[in-house]
Amino acid sequence: MRLIDAHNHLHDARLAPFRAELIAELERGGIEAAVVNGTQEDDWDEVAALAKERAWVRPAFGLHPWYVNGRSPRWRERLAELLVEFPHASLGEIGLDRWKEGFDLEAQTEVLRAQWALAVEHERAATVHCLKAWGALRDFVREAPPAPRGFLLHSYGGAAEMVEGFVKHGAYFSFSGYFLQERKAAQREVFREIPLERLLVETDAPDMLPPAMTGVRLLAGGTLNS
Repeated sequence: MRLIDAHNHLHDARLAPFRAELIAELERGGIEAAVVNGTQEDDWDEVAALAKERAWVRPAFGLHPWYVNGRSPRWRERLAELLVEFPHASLGEIGLDRWKEGFDLEAQTEVLRAQWALAVEHERAATVHCLKAWGALRDFVREAPPAPRGFLLHSYGGAAEMVEGFVKHGAYFSFSGYFLQERKAAQREVFREIPLERLLVETDAPDMLPPAMTGVRLLAGGTLNS
């Protein structure tokens, strides 16, 4: 069996005390690949370091919509440099978000457009985050240049009616253990509408935990809270 984690944050500081043990366990389990997603300029170097240490780490560099307001003047240039340095890297995590307070959808869309252009220019796949902005994302994808390597809608939370349109424009969709929560039963039905060849599995570690870990949170420094 090919074991591929389509989306995670193995570099996250909360995992630091456990990272060596986690990596050893993944390798014992036969992990073939894991896409490790950066979310802001401050963590891109950590993702790069992991990719250099482990061949199965597939780096992804991106500016997450939550961190758009803190971007530096050179953020796009630095991102382009990383794509050149890592020819197998993808863009991610990028996207749109209306869930988090204080969102600026116009700024998010501007940054998403710039990162999408990099994906097109460098012929890379992209990992897309979306919360409560599915209509805006659908409109963006319709108008944007086709993604040459496709894009992943990670932890897909959109409607079943949108699946066909996203597939038409090159989308893949990923399912995490979080959707096994009882309150996510309706969303699990949406996943039944996704073509099997477009469906991937992710952990989104250290977040989006499965039911067995409900109430457990990793705090800064790697301590547990429940």
